[in-house]
Amino acid sequence: MFSLELFEKLPVKILTVALLIILTVYLIRKSIKLFFDKTSFLDAKREETLMHFSNQVTKVIGLVLFIIYVLSHFFNLTRFFTGSVVVASALALILQHIIRDYIMGLTYLFERQIHHGDFVIINGNRQGKIEEISMRYLKIRQYDGYLYTVSYSSIKELQNGNRGMRRVIESLVLNYKQNPDDAFRVMEEVARTCNEKYGEYLLKDENGVPLESFKFNHITELNVDFSGHRYSISGLVKEEDFVEAGKKVRYELAMAAYKNDLMMAESLSTIR
Repeated sequence: MFSLELFEKLPVKILTVALLIILTVYLIRKSIKLFFDKTSFLDAKREETLMHFSNQVTKVIGLVLFIIYVLSHFFNLTRFFTGSVVVASALALILQHIIRDYIMGLTYLFERQIHHGDFVIINGNRQGKIEEISMRYLKIRQYDGYLYTVSYSSIKELQNGNRGMRRVIESLVLNYKQNPDDAFRVMEEVARTCNEKYGEYLLKDENGVPLESFKFNHITELNVDFSGHRYSISGLVKEEDFVEAGKKVRYELAMAAYKNDLMMAESLSTIR
């Protein structure tokens, strides 16, 4: 009798349900992992991505079920959600961005646009390796060590490095008062220097010919942050050499800017 009364107490019931949800989530995750371990119709990277995503999905679903269960003891949820047009409208407005994130996340995943561990460039100004793929956002580890979180609905442009090849894209943002002809001459020289010094990083065909040498792409963006124009250099390199090649190209750009007294762009806050 004592144990039955104890079970009927709300805190014990909530704790029991929480433990059951945790156990169910654990068993689902183990089953999915066992399934991938026993099958081989997907490549390892794809399996890792789906595993990572399924872990996030089961965590969110388990949390939502637990919250609904707890609230059901204090509110008549059916009457609350169906009887109030105002509440329903407010919830629709609040959740529209969340729902959009979920839909876009599923689109990115099932169209195989992203994988766990991929190197990506988000909206042209954030780049790094994907560390986490959740239902609503990506977490990207940048080269400076910072972890950048971006929701799917805020992604306007996504560049993904293909497996086996990566495109190095490095640039200088020069002051709008800089003579473009002088900048073009310097950037062309940097591209030639990179091809001569770092040609071993370039991806080559079966005849040893680079698929895409380092080249100057002219002005790729005007009036960046209202301070100057972007001049960029790119080249197609082997995936394993991507980081090192990027460092070398950045060094050559910095040295060229120093030797040729190029006018770098300045933030408006630094201009007096």
